[in-house]
Amino acid sequence: MSFYTHKRIWKLFLLIGAVTIGFFTLIYTDDLTNELKEEERKSVEIWIQAIKQITQSGAGEDELGLTLEVISQNTTIPIIIIEEDSTINSHRNIKLPKGGEDAALANELERLMNESEPLIIDLGGDELQYLYYDDSVLIKKLEWFPIVQLSIVALFIFIAYIAFNGARKAEQDQVWVGMSKETAHQLGTPTSSLLGWVDLLKLKDENQAIAQELEKDVERLQVITDRFSKIGSKPELVEQPLILIIEEIIEYLRRRTASNIDIKLETGDIPYLMVKVNKVLFQWVIENLCKNAVDAIKGSGVITINIHRNNGHVNIDVIDTGKGIQRSQFKTIFKPGFTTKLRGWGLGLSLAKRIVEGYHGGKLFVKESEIDVGTTFRITLPKA
Repeated sequence: MSFYTHKRIWKLFLLIGAVTIGFFTLIYTDDLTNELKEEERKSVEIWIQAIKQITQSGAGEDELGLTLEVISQNTTIPIIIIEEDSTINSHRNIKLPKGGEDAALANELERLMNESEPLIIDLGGDELQYLYYDDSVLIKKLEWFPIVQLSIVALFIFIAYIAFNGARKAEQDQVWVGMSKETAHQLGTPTSSLLGWVDLLKLKDENQAIAQELEKDVERLQVITDRFSKIGSKPELVEQPLILIIEEIIEYLRRRTASNIDIKLETGDIPYLMVKVNKVLFQWVIENLCKNAVDAIKGSGVITINIHRNNGHVNIDVIDTGKGIQRSQFKTIFKPGFTTKLRGWGLGLSLAKRIVEGYHGGKLFVKESEIDVGTTFRITLPKA
C-alpha cells in the first residue's frame, strides 16, 4: 500500500510542478506583452507627433524627410485616423478583403472604438483628429505563445505517459505469464506423484477413506495447475450454465470456510442462464472475491452472491458485510502488489480483474462500499 501512496505523492508533486511552471510562464509572458504594448503606444505617440509636424507649415525639407521616415517605419501596428465627424481620414496596416473594403474598414473601426480610447491629434487651429490603433501581429502571437507552449508540453507529457504505461503494462504481462507458467510447471511434478500414491492407497481396502480425501486434494491441485497454465494464452470460452458453475465453487468454499460466515447465492427468477466463460478461470474469480470478502469480515458475517440480468448483460454482485473500502482505493485495490493484509502478494483481485476483462470481455469493479458496513464487487458479463 505504501508503494501506491508514494506513487500518488510523486504524481501530485509533478502536477504541482507543471502548474507552477505554467503559472510563471503566463506571468512572464504577460509582463513581456505589457512592456511591448507600452513600447508600441510610445511608437504611436511618436507617429502622432510626426503627423502634426508634417501638417505644420514652414517645416524644413530635412525635418520633413525625417518625419516621413518615422511614418514609413510603422509597418506592423494597425492604425485608423478619423475626423471629428467620425469620417475615416486614413488607415495603415489593416488587411481588408477584396470587395467590400469600406464595410470591412467600418467594422474594424467600430471594434477599435469599443475596445479602447483614441489618441487625440491636435493639428492646431482647433482642428482635431482621433487615432485608434490595435496590437501588432507580434503582440497577438505573443499572447497566444504560453497557451501554445503549454499545449505542446501537455501533449508531450500525455504521449510520454501513454508510452510509459504501455511499456510498463507489457512488462507486467511478461512477469504475469512467466510467473504463472513457472507455477504450473512446479505444481505439475508433485501432483503427478501424488496421483500415483492415491492409486497405491486405493489398492488397500483399509485406506479407502484416506485415499478419497487425498484424491480430492490432488484434484484441487490439478485445478490450480490448470488455472496457472491458462494465464498468458487465450482461453477457450464455452457456453455454460452460469448458476451451476457458481454453485459448484460456492459448495467447495463452504466446506473450507469458518462456520460463522454464511455464503448465500441469490438468483431471483433466473432458473437457467447461459454465458460464454472458461469454467476453470471464472471459478477462480469467484473464489478470489469470496476469499477477499472472508478476510474483510471481522467475526461473523454474510457473503451474498446475487445474479441478475440487465440489458443484455449478466451482473454478478459479490456482497460482504466486512470492514469496507475507502473510496480512494476503489481502483487501487486491483493493482498488482496492493494489499491491506500483513501477509500476501496482493495478486488475487488483480488476477480476477485480468481474467474478467482481458479474457471474458466483461467488467470487474467496486460497485459500492461503506466503512464497517460492507462492500459490493460487481462482475458484468455479456450474455450468450
